[in-house]
Amino acid sequence: MTIKIPFNVPPVTGKEADYIKEAIASHKICGDGSFTKKCNAWIEEQTKTRKALLTTSCTSATEMAALLADIRPGDEVIMPSYTFVSTANAFVLRGARIVFVDIRPDTMNIDETKIEAAITERTKAIVPVHYAGVGCAMDEIMDIAKAHDLLVIEDAAQGVMASYKGKALGTIGDYGVFSFHETKNYSMGEGGAILIRDEANVEPAEIVREKGTNRSRFLRGQVDKYSWVSKGSSYLPSDMNAAYLYAQLEVAEKINEDRLQSWTAYYEALAPLAERGVIQLPVIPKECRHNAHMFYIKVKDIEERSALIASLRERGAAAVFHYVPLHSSEAGKKYGVFSGRDVYTTKESERLLRLPMYYKLAEKDIEIVVDAIKGFYRER
Repeated sequence: MTIKIPFNVPPVTGKEADYIKEAIASHKICGDGSFTKKCNAWIEEQTKTRKALLTTSCTSATEMAALLADIRPGDEVIMPSYTFVSTANAFVLRGARIVFVDIRPDTMNIDETKIEAAITERTKAIVPVHYAGVGCAMDEIMDIAKAHDLLVIEDAAQGVMASYKGKALGTIGDYGVFSFHETKNYSMGEGGAILIRDEANVEPAEIVREKGTNRSRFLRGQVDKYSWVSKGSSYLPSDMNAAYLYAQLEVAEKINEDRLQSWTAYYEALAPLAERGVIQLPVIPKECRHNAHMFYIKVKDIEERSALIASLRERGAAAVFHYVPLHSSEAGKKYGVFSGRDVYTTKESERLLRLPMYYKLAEKDIEIVVDAIKGFYRER
């Protein structure tokens, strides 16, 4: 069966090609050109963070955060097992041991009540992951971090334009990271950003991002030449990628509203199935403003999910499941440990199914997906 309704379509606004040509004409297509600076400024204005720096990916932004947090061999980092591999890899590369804790079944976010029991004398940081652009319980997490003198690094890969109690996701902890991968609400193909909350950490972040040099200070005229001053790597994206992204950031609210309309259409159309107890719909806590990064449903079990995916595919719609919990993977067993019991992580991950969601998703296509889901359950 030909897929007529893809799972994802990278966003395009119409200005991307013009801006890329503009970047090429400027003869400045490497890192930190005019479009990179515009993107950084937009993020800073939108989120009110002290400093934002565009990176080659959210993975590299997380690696930067691990470097800035001075993660060393023997340190422990607490995070949910239900996340992408990059969340853990950034700290494993620094020699850390990953301590996984269970998730909440309502939001699929880290269970804040399980964190404290996972803390040891070796714990260095907590890494909450804002799944589906829905904020973790950050007040509680920040209180725990403060009580134990721990760093907080927010994985807000899916959280651009989302907030918790009025604060942009990625700005509450010491560091936050965004993703601008092609599957995200705003895209540059491959790309990300690191958000720095505190002024004292801005210059160290610039140094790490600039291959361990003080080049940023040189460009500002603060030193007469730049040199190698610390550890770092090359985390600067091409300005052509930034040009593609900026075309979307200019109309970020329009894209956000479009996605929220699609999310609401799914929710309202599938509510009768949820009321009958056939499926479960996403939960958005009252203190959270989400960004419609994804729309998912939860079904009975993994067998039912596989059957529903096949049924949707027969009707020309692509639907996918998400992460296989990291603690159950080969690398997860090697580099990490699960603290406490896995009550919800595996069970809930096996029930979750993501539906097509992207900018300019047609109403008729949402209706086709919904009708296919309703038809599947009528047949059962």
